[in-house]
Amino acid sequence: MSTFTERVIEIIQIIPETHVATYGQIAELSGHPRAPRQVAGILSRYSDKYNLPWHRVISSKGMVSIKDMNGRTEQIARLRAEGITVDEDGRIDLDVFGWRPVIEK
Repeated sequence: MSTFTERVIEIIQIIPETHVATYGQIAELSGHPRAPRQVAGILSRYSDKYNLPWHRVISSKGMVSIKDMNGRTEQIARLRAEGITVDEDGRIDLDVFGWRPVIEK
């Protein structure tokens, strides 16, 4: 496993309940700001193995980006269960629910 992958996993693990982070934000925090798609791949491959809070990771537009209806429905349900407001289009207000970490690189 690469250092980048390990760092992405560490960052995703500390996203607190009631907050969301974007793929790009996680990429930037990991030291690779141009790698949001790689973050999505890591999340897909390692969510189960590391019990990652995958549902707290959303698009840079503040939206649930899962296209599969079952996955989308599950993500929205999990976010709402944590108190995050998700509108009928899958939008989340990043000003209200966006995570603003202070992480040493």
